[in-house]
Amino acid sequence: MEENNKMKHTHFYVVGLNYKKADAEIRGKFSLTEQAKSELLDQAKCDGIESMIAISTCNRTELYGFAEHPFQLISLLCKYSNGTVEDFQRVAYVHKNNEAISHLFKVGTGMDSQILGDFEIISQVKTGFVDAREKGLTTNYFERLVNAVIQASKRIKNETEISTGATSVSFASVQYIMNHVENISEKNILLFGTGKIGRNTCENLVKHTKNNQITLINRTKDKAQKIAGKFNLIVKDYADLQAEIQKADVLIVATGAQNPTIDKEILNLKKPLLILDLSIPKNVNDNVLELEGVELIHLDQLSQMTDDTLEKRKQYVPQAMDIIEEIKDEFITWTQARKFAPTIHALKAKLEEIKANELNYQKKKIADFNEEQADIISSRIIQKITTHFANHLKSEETEIEDSIEWIEKVFQLETAKNE
Repeated sequence: MEENNKMKHTHFYVVGLNYKKADAEIRGKFSLTEQAKSELLDQAKCDGIESMIAISTCNRTELYGFAEHPFQLISLLCKYSNGTVEDFQRVAYVHKNNEAISHLFKVGTGMDSQILGDFEIISQVKTGFVDAREKGLTTNYFERLVNAVIQASKRIKNETEISTGATSVSFASVQYIMNHVENISEKNILLFGTGKIGRNTCENLVKHTKNNQITLINRTKDKAQKIAGKFNLIVKDYADLQAEIQKADVLIVATGAQNPTIDKEILNLKKPLLILDLSIPKNVNDNVLELEGVELIHLDQLSQMTDDTLEKRKQYVPQAMDIIEEIKDEFITWTQARKFAPTIHALKAKLEEIKANELNYQKKKIADFNEEQADIISSRIIQKITTHFANHLKSEETEIEDSIEWIEKVFQLETAKNE
């Protein structure tokens, strides 16, 4: 993998955890707030890490970056979240070099999502890269990699039917409500929290339930009003939360707080209530289940509910993986060529220098020396020699760094390294 010019022997790693082994509680411990992500990137810069992006969603928290050892990234993750190294060792993963590249492609294209084909994740990858670039934590290599993942995501969305319909947690929540609440268009729905998941859920509620009795509450009222204005919905003050819960048939919580925002103490119910908690960490305390008539569904449960649409999408996974492999192979070919190109160019220049000196010598020594013919022959020989070396360096079996070092040493080359 790419060699860092400031730090020797760095490798590309991803360290993180996701829904596959880490439950909602553990994922909540490792979730990163926007401030924590910013501070983490600042610390990475101070630590001499050349490039890194951080991704934190309801289903995963991951750091991608170049380091001498993965623990450099693991320690950053644990320092700026509430997770511990012991927790990490129990449920997390570390991928290196090509495995890390493959993982990013799967994540960015929705192939590794809890709901297959969830294309919302690619926006998280883009945001992670933009945040890193603002901190000076990106390189040409990293930009090329992220752009390749974005390209793969677009092609899968356009060329396969995995993108048919919605496959997000927000859609799954609305689908659950429609399947389990009779006459949903006549019910009172309260949405508490208007962040990204809240906004997406709101759009799906309006689109699919045909309900005009949807009420929005957010700690910052103007954010809720912007969304409400778009869909002509009702907005209430945060102070009205308890009263509005009493009126609600369905409560959707998407507040994104670090501690529960809803518990049994604020529920003074007069009728059954379905609560959907779409937050990581959990924003609804499990103690609400102690109250009669309360049903609580967490996003992990929603994500595990597959429908016919999702089942049909599985048949397009091979096609999607073919697209990923094609673009990933192009990227890896580029990285290999980028790595050894300076050496091949320097080798060719060295051989051209030897050729020029030898032609000049022979021209003086041999009468009627055909310099033009000699130049053609020797140039063809140089081309064949450099092609042999290039093919050697392209081989998957070649230890590129060792071979480059050997070539540069034998031919006494000085190469300009890529930034």
